[in-house]
Amino acid sequence: MLTRKQLELLDFINGRVQRDGVPPSFDEMKEAMDLRSKSGIHRLITALEERGFIRRLAHRARAIEIVKLPEPLERRQQGFTPQVIEGDRRSPPQGALPVESSGAVELPMMGRIAAGVPIEAISEVQHNVAVPGDMVAGSARHYALEVKGDSMIDAGINDGDVVVIREGNTADNGDIVVALVEGHEATLKRFRRKGGAIALEAANPAYETRVFRDDQVEVQGRLVGLIRTY
Repeated sequence: MLTRKQLELLDFINGRVQRDGVPPSFDEMKEAMDLRSKSGIHRLITALEERGFIRRLAHRARAIEIVKLPEPLERRQQGFTPQVIEGDRRSPPQGALPVESSGAVELPMMGRIAAGVPIEAISEVQHNVAVPGDMVAGSARHYALEVKGDSMIDAGINDGDVVVIREGNTADNGDIVVALVEGHEATLKRFRRKGGAIALEAANPAYETRVFRDDQVEVQGRLVGLIRTY
């Protein structure tokens, strides 16, 4: 699954390759994506490469090859316009208990959060998820996110887990947080403040710690619980 920004960039690269025979430059991508720096483009390109949609060829200028397209772009390229069909509302299974009576509460599932290469923050509610009530004690707002990636596995957070986040804009050193990077990409990492810089640490030796200026990172919440389905 690609984020909106990743999909837009892949669509832009593919369109330019189809039109000109060569991919756009990083400056052209930055302008098309309306980003302030090329570092954001580098992260999007890395994410597309890791997900198998593009391939970068060494020692060649503008060496980006489209390996595959996600289904929406592939269908559009073939001239297919999908039809949206609204499904019917079905009754809950017989014997199902209301969330309130099972000692759980419902939280909004806000989408996916990257435990790896940052992905775009998703702020629209996709559906609700039931979590134990003792995970969300207090008056602060809570929400849930599905983890995508393996950079936090040594902290016991696996790909596909659902994390429960207490909303807030502050964190202590060592907290696992949802960090918004440069205003448009979100990641789940361990937080460290070092003077005027913020380090986002992975819990997997395969990933490097990334350091930003403190004005490039906005804490959006702190990890307070985890749900795993077997």
